Amino acid sequence: MGQEIALPQVVARDEWQAARDDLLAEEKALMKVRDNLAAKRRRLPMTAVRSDYRFVGPDGEANLLDLFAGRRQLIVYRFFYAPDVENWPDGSCSGCAFFADTVVHPAHLAARDTSLVFVSAAPQERIMQLKARMGWEMPFFTLVGDEFSRDFGVEEMFGLIVFIRDGDRVYQTYFVNGRGIEEIGPAWSFLDITPLGRQEEWQDVPAGRPQGPTFEWWRLHDNYGEVAADRTSK
Repeated sequence: MGQEIALPQVVARDEWQAARDDLLAEEKALMKVRDNLAAKRRRLPMTAVRSDYRFVGPDGEANLLDLFAGRRQLIVYRFFYAPDVENWPDGSCSGCAFFADTVVHPAHLAARDTSLVFVSAAPQERIMQLKARMGWEMPFFTLVGDEFSRDFGVEEMFGLIVFIRDGDRVYQTYFVNGRGIEEIGPAWSFLDITPLGRQEEWQDVPAGRPQGPTFEWWRLHDNYGEVAADRTSK
């Protein structure tokens, strides 16, 4: 056995249950606070941004609007993988890779009209090799130049940037980095930072936002069909 560690106090079952019930009440209160914060995020204003930032993907050049893949919302994660980052060329920033390992399959977000993409300074050849090694499914684009990173504050640190589009017009709605990303990874946590949210009828949303029955949209990630299909050509 390894080194001895301090373990929780041993108590009778009824004493454990009472302590658990007390903590559960606090956990439920915290959940309500988080729900209220998500509702406030959905009421944040938005600001117009350029759509002509350049990227390179598996199919060639793309702009910011292309990254939406025809969907209404876009979440971009700035991923650090480049010659001046640890583990190059065989691996990326350890923290970014750790985050990528926690991320939901993108089909679940696509089913809620939301695209999730990662962007990095690394060339596509390197990115494809890393994705294959790590088993990652998310779309992954190469940044062209420094403008995107500079304009959205992700030159020196990772971050999640949330966009929404109105036709061909693109707007930024949210940004989070640092420890704010620690609890993001499941589909619900990504959707809770977007203007449209989970689009379930129990959520507190501004008038005019889409809502539907809770749970009914959930599928196996390979069973969404047209609901999560790339809409670029449609």
